[in-house]
Amino acid sequence: MREFTHGDAVAAAAALRTRSPETWEGWLADYLDRAHAADRFRKRTGRVHPCWGNGSLMSAILCDMPVWPEPRLSDPDYAEALVAALEALIRWRRREL
Repeated sequence: MREFTHGDAVAAAAALRTRSPETWEGWLADYLDRAHAADRFRKRTGRVHPCWGNGSLMSAILCDMPVWPEPRLSDPDYAEALVAALEALIRWRRREL
């Protein structure tokens, strides 16, 4: 997967807010796996994946979801989703090492 950016965290958290919290872990794992597969595809072919994009987490998420404005950090549901996204990335990166 490409380097994780602020935009990736925002996209993941905003996408999670559309789902029930008990499903967040599964959705995040799926999005991270898609981003990783798209990055491998990009490196192998020199092209972006036709659905999952350029290997960034944001592109993998946006293939499923519309673009939306970033919620305010004062929104507790968004803040929880952002924390969940960051924790999932940490777990994913540790597993990758």
